[in-house]
Amino acid sequence: MQRTGQRNPWAWVPSLYFAEGLPYVIVITLSVVMYKQLGLGNAEVAYYTGWFYLPWLIKPLWSPFVDLLKTKRWWIVTMQLLMGVGMAGIAFTLPMASYLQWTLAIFWLLAFSSATHDVAADGFYMMALSEGDQSFFVGIRSTFYRLATLTAQGGMLILVDWLMRRCGDEREAWIMAFLVVAALFVVVGLYHAWQLPHPSNDAPRDFAVRNLLKEFAHTFVTFFQKEGALPALLFMLLFRFPEAQLSKMGVLFLMDPISEGGLGLTLEQIGVIQGTLGPIGLTLGGILGGVCISRGGLKRWLWPMVWAISLPDIVYVYLSYVQPANLYVVSSCLFIEQFGYGFGFTAYMLFLIYYARGTHETAHYAIATAFMAAGMMLPGMMAGALQEWMGYRLFFVWIMACCAVTFVVSAFLKIDKNFGKK
Repeated sequence: MQRTGQRNPWAWVPSLYFAEGLPYVIVITLSVVMYKQLGLGNAEVAYYTGWFYLPWLIKPLWSPFVDLLKTKRWWIVTMQLLMGVGMAGIAFTLPMASYLQWTLAIFWLLAFSSATHDVAADGFYMMALSEGDQSFFVGIRSTFYRLATLTAQGGMLILVDWLMRRCGDEREAWIMAFLVVAALFVVVGLYHAWQLPHPSNDAPRDFAVRNLLKEFAHTFVTFFQKEGALPALLFMLLFRFPEAQLSKMGVLFLMDPISEGGLGLTLEQIGVIQGTLGPIGLTLGGILGGVCISRGGLKRWLWPMVWAISLPDIVYVYLSYVQPANLYVVSSCLFIEQFGYGFGFTAYMLFLIYYARGTHETAHYAIATAFMAAGMMLPGMMAGALQEWMGYRLFFVWIMACCAVTFVVSAFLKIDKNFGKK
């Protein structure tokens, strides 16, 4: 049952996590495409955009203030409106001669706002829903989070391609696309100001300034004192080790010409592929994952989900060796990969909730996702140089070998067999 009785979770959980995922993918992934189109090489793109993970990595440094100052509902709405302003800032600085420095700075500020939004949204989710509903909706939230990713990678790329054909200028197309996204975030912020529930336990915590530092330190210490901390931290850092590298190079692989080992697809083709079968596979996988865990528990479904998030990466090995021109073949491969990702990633997100339970659950969840960001940042930064050295074929074989890391860190987890059951 819902804790507050004020709003049906279906009215805000999907939109909240869509709004959480959209800025993340724009900053982390869509910036890769934009800089690639504007002339940067793969190694430069991966290195520069890899730094955008930093705010998610260091967000535990300010996440306690989200607990202490204002309500989480206030933080959610404020950050969404602020991100709308930031998206407009990208559009206004792209025409400048020093666009690279300006857009890198604004992307970093967007990342900071998005990371703060994540802290508030995830804490709000745990406050506003019962444990049973958290388990049920974890697949829904993961699905809409990933759907936001595919909306940006699909819908926004199609929009940019269409605008390029209309105005004949790549930079102008990106400017107009970012203005559209800016307007969208203003609308989303206003919607959530109206639609989010008001949980009775969503209130600023009482504190004295002299006790703030003590409270801050206590939050961190208790996170590392939890039972099974070491295997849990290794799991948070390394479960996504293959994906951290693949996420940077996957879209560049689709864009690069066949002569350079890629598939030579246009932005429109990439957008169509990532906006059709990919989202369907993701949705089915994510919903199925949430339903399975709510019935059998996280422990029972951990290993099927580990296999599901790892094995489908092999489609990139196939695509790099065959380089098929048939879009249906490429789309089918991405459908398989996205279905496995949607199903497997459910276990990862629910484990973060499992580990963060107890006192300071909002701040502890933020720390957990910071370790997740660290696991994505460092491998992602090296992925471009590694791909340029190895070529796409050997790079994707390397990704498959890295899946062994996912299996190893999953083997040492200890999870209550009843956790996740509705």
